[in-house]
Amino acid sequence: MLENYLPIVILAVIALVLAILLMTLSRVLGPFRPNKNKLSPYESGMDPVGEADERYSISFYLVAMAFIVFDIEVVFLYPWTVQYLDAGVGTLVSMIIFILELFVGLVYLIKKGMLDWDIDQFKL
Repeated sequence: MLENYLPIVILAVIALVLAILLMTLSRVLGPFRPNKNKLSPYESGMDPVGEADERYSISFYLVAMAFIVFDIEVVFLYPWTVQYLDAGVGTLVSMIIFILELFVGLVYLIKKGMLDWDIDQFKL
């Protein structure tokens, strides 16, 4: 039974050894010339404003989680659209129910005002 996993283990070991080898070679052979500009924090080409330990609004994280949910929806829809003609009516009904559930979630987000991009609401 475990012999079926041997190629996967060998591939993982090769990948790990190769990654460590390449990182080590990069550090040993690559140039290392630090200066003030290279070591300073970079923020879109401008000097950083504020401290790094500022807290983000909880709305930022809620919008990010909503994005992930709808992104996963697309991942589920791609295989279904590829096999649409070969799938039966049951698959069509289940996908309609799935899309309706996500639509209800989107309506809920809109009703709660999570997608209102008021600048005063977010303290980024």
